[in-house]
Amino acid sequence: MAHFAKIGSDNVVIRVHVLNNEVIMKDGEEDEATGVEFLQNLYKNTDTYIQTSYNSNFRKNYAGVGFTYDQTKDAFIAPQPFPSWELDEDTCRWQAPTARPDDDKMYGWDEASTSWKEIEKWSGQ
Repeated sequence: MAHFAKIGSDNVVIRVHVLNNEVIMKDGEEDEATGVEFLQNLYKNTDTYIQTSYNSNFRKNYAGVGFTYDQTKDAFIAPQPFPSWELDEDTCRWQAPTARPDDDKMYGWDEASTSWKEIEKWSGQ
């Protein structure tokens, strides 16, 4: 299956379309332009569609609704989860200012202290 992100005028992903690979083939090869043309004909529009990889084989990350397409990086970037997190320019993924502890406990990010806090397990009692 092939996946195409519909991009709004602000470069934010509005929707992700899934197409059968057969409709994007040209001369026996997958062709992004053929997929774009298929979607524009299907929806009778001239909207912007950009192919995305479910396995993140290209364009760094699989596009999701609300992601931004950065044309310079040719990458889809998720919304910034917390103000203190910074974008890794190589992976185009957000990184916490401190590494998450590497143990068997569950953690959540606490922006107020800019640190990982252990999540207590709920016993249901």
